[in-house]
Amino acid sequence: MPSVETRELAVPDSFAFDLVPHGDERGSFTEWYRADVLSQTVGHPLTLAQANHSVSARGVLRGVHFALVPPGQAKYVYCPAGRVLDVVVDVRVGSPTFGVHDAVVLDSAQPRAVYLAEGLGHAFVSLADGSSLTYLVSSGYDPTREFGIHPLDPALGLPWPADLEFELSAKDRAAPTLAEAQAQGLLPTYAESTARYAALRGA
Repeated sequence: MPSVETRELAVPDSFAFDLVPHGDERGSFTEWYRADVLSQTVGHPLTLAQANHSVSARGVLRGVHFALVPPGQAKYVYCPAGRVLDVVVDVRVGSPTFGVHDAVVLDSAQPRAVYLAEGLGHAFVSLADGSSLTYLVSSGYDPTREFGIHPLDPALGLPWPADLEFELSAKDRAAPTLAEAQAQGLLPTYAESTARYAALRGA
């Protein structure tokens, strides 16, 4: 097994993976995803249902996106080109860390990946033109079960850089705040999410 360093983030059930690049005068090579490493870290394999790829100009802000549980949508996120600030938010109603977030810089020059379990919210902002983000996800896109929270919700206080002019999609601009989403019953619950994790682990 490669000497990948893993650490749990401030949001439980999310992890950062510091990857090991190998390079010489020809270029570089990185094992950006290892099923055995991820399974050992989170306690169960990642069921791969879909792979997504986005390219964003500097200042493009996407999220906070999440899917209802079950089944939810776990994500393993990697930046093969450019640089982004990747943010995980605990949007599970009833969670001891509800509303807590953590952020990781994903930089192609220093390979790193982030895993977030079903029920967690995900957002990122591009720090450089042409930043690419590749996602491995555990369930396919279902517009009836996927929602968002406004990434500039002041109650969340996400650590977006102050020197950027943000560009949001129309959908993200119209997204509710965390409090509004909770009042509307749009958020996943901690009980549903932890039951999902237990089922995946065979408990």
